[in-house]
Amino acid sequence: MNRQTKRLMQRQGADKPGAPDRRPVPGARDQMKRERTGPRQYLREVRAELKKVAWPNRKEIINSTVVVLIAIVFMTTLIFGFDYGSSQLVLFLFD
Repeated sequence: MNRQTKRLMQRQGADKPGAPDRRPVPGARDQMKRERTGPRQYLREVRAELKKVAWPNRKEIINSTVVVLIAIVFMTTLIFGFDYGSSQLVLFLFD
């Protein structure tokens, strides 16, 4: 686009975006209404999507489970320690 075209567009106001067209598009309601899929088709599509998933192998599952269990034991011990310590502090202060 050359300078002359840009100046012409600027004079006409075409270089600025206009307000969006709010008139309804013919056939828009038809696009909004979709046909429902039956249970058989739905299950077929679900099965197809599940085949695309990269499932972890047994070793990865065991490693993840061990990490989660260690984290749970650690956090439980930490919370128990804070709770026990704060209760002992409160009992010391008010007894």
